Formats: sequence, structure tokens, C-alpha cells
Amino acid sequence: MLHAALYGDEDQAVILTYAWDRLLIDPVPGPRGPDDFTGLEPLTPTVRKVPAKARPIAPAGSTLPRLAAELPHAFALIDPSHGAEGVTRQLEDLVTHLQPTSIDLLDVGGDVLARGDEPTLKSPLADSLTLAACGQVNAPIRLLVAGPGLDGELSPEDLRSMLGPLVHTFTAKDAEPVGPVLDWHPSEATGMLTATARGVRGTCEIRDAGLPIPLTDEGPTLHAVDLDDALSRNELARAIMSTTTLGQVEALSREICGFSEIDYERNKALWLKEQRPTKLDAESVLRQLAQFEAEARSRGVTHTTFRHLTEALNLDGSQRDDLRRLLVKSRPEQYTAPLWRIPAAS
Repeated sequence: MLHAALYGDEDQAVILTYAWDRLLIDPVPGPRGPDDFTGLEPLTPTVRKVPAKARPIAPAGSTLPRLAAELPHAFALIDPSHGAEGVTRQLEDLVTHLQPTSIDLLDVGGDVLARGDEPTLKSPLADSLTLAACGQVNAPIRLLVAGPGLDGELSPEDLRSMLGPLVHTFTAKDAEPVGPVLDWHPSEATGMLTATARGVRGTCEIRDAGLPIPLTDEGPTLHAVDLDDALSRNELARAIMSTTTLGQVEALSREICGFSEIDYERNKALWLKEQRPTKLDAESVLRQLAQFEAEARSRGVTHTTFRHLTEALNLDGSQRDDLRRLLVKSRPEQYTAPLWRIPAAS
């Protein structure tokens, strides 16, 4: 969406990204590395491309091969197993190999600008690791924040003073290329960014905890941020710059932020193994949905994500797509792609 808005369709991008789809898609805690896939292709000595034919090795899961099949860009895999030094080497290899005309570090939501001690912070590790690596690459890298506050970790109010100039405001036209992808991809922050670009406004509940996120005119905005300023603010990013293993990054996250998000996934994965998911029975699901919607309305909620609905209705992550199909077929007027609209009381 960013590439289409800022650079057009003539040249395609190489998107260097984590294979970290969380437990709804991938039952294995933490990010996946090259050894977790078959069918990867070498792009540089340290970077592997994820083509459409690639497959995660069970029990791992990943959305990257399907993204590669449905989007025109090349997807390359961030390998965090060698810490910030390893990711820095990957970036340097790509710069040497590609000689890119521009390099953008994009964060949806803005938690890359966190200090590390904010009580609402949930997932600082991935952002801080990438920021630490970008801060060591001898090439101009532009830090961009899209959808301030949409990930629910720092509020738009907290972020406002840290954001630089407005680069772009996403529109419904910008969202067109990713529309079909977001019919199945579970990313909540990107889903809300796209929804706000299409004009959706209100309050959206996300995640397992039902965090309320305001969908406002700030939602579809894209801002530049000084990368050095972000580094000086982000204590975890500065601390992990010389790390050589993911374990070292985790240890410093526990020390500085008080937790590791991978620990949270480990604990949740153990809990999920002990649960018996509810069978997807259409009549039962619609009855539970009616109760959920009534309670959500009382909280002032206007929209929710299918990830949150899956968890709120006690369904297994593998049933999320079946739930989406059932609801979209039975009540298409409530599908405000890619969100589910909570109707007003009749």
C-alpha cells in the first residue's frame, strides 16, 4: 500500500520482513527463521527470498508464501536468530546487492517510538531489533509511521509530539491493491489502517483482551520520523545493537521492558494446548455473536477484527477463516472490509 501510494506501479519493492504471524496462524512461539521453511531462494549470502512455492515446516505456519503469490513484490526474510548484528548484515547485503533508490523502515502504529517502560507496550522486541539494525547501516534510511496508535500500544496523543511531517494520507484508492489480501490476512493494525483509509470511523476492539482502538482521521496518515531521534528514545534498541543472538535480545527486553513478547507467546501456547476449542456450529456461533455484539455496543464499540471475534467466541485459530465465511455469508451488510461492524441496537 505504501509502495503504490509513494512510488507507483512501475518498479516493485523488496519487502524485508519477519515471518512472525502470532499464534492464530503459527502455533510455534516467536519468529520463524530460514530453517523453518522449505523452498526459500537465496537473494544474497545472508538473505533468503520467500517465493510462492515456499512452505513452512510443520507445525510452524506463515502467511508469507501466500502474500508472495498474491502481491507483485519480492518478500525477503528477516532472520533475528543472530541478533541486531545479524539483521544489520542482512540489510548491508541487500543494499550492496540491490543498490536501492530508497529504503523505508515502516512501522504501523508507532510503538517503534516507545521508550520501553510504557505500561501499554506489548511487542517492543521486533520493532526495536529492526530499528537497532537500521541505525547501524551505512545508507540513508527513512523511518515512517503509519496509522499512529492503531496497534494499541502508544496512544495517538502520546505519539503526536514525536511524529515528523505528514508524508501521505492513505485513501481508498491506495487500499485497493491489498483489499483481496486483507480478506484473509489476520493483521489487525494493517486491517484498521486500510479501513480508516476507506473512511471507516468509530471504535474497534482488537486482540485477545479486546483493546479499544479509536478509528479517526489520524488513522490513515503516514508520517516521517527522524531515525536518530527514535534511536535515542528507544532504550531497548540502543541496548541490543551489539547482540548476536535472539536470546540476548530477549534477555535485554526482560531487563529493560520487564518482559519478552516471546515469553507471552510461550505461555499462551501452553494454555491453548490445554483448551478444547468450541466446535464451529453455525447456530451456536450466531447466538454467541449476538451476545458479544450486545455487550460490545454497551462499551461503545462499533467494529471488531476477526482475530478478536475468534478469541471472544472461544474458537481455535484454525477456525478463523470458517468464522469469517459464515458471518460474511449470513450478514454481508456488517462486513466493513476487513472489519466486522457492530450494528446499532434495533
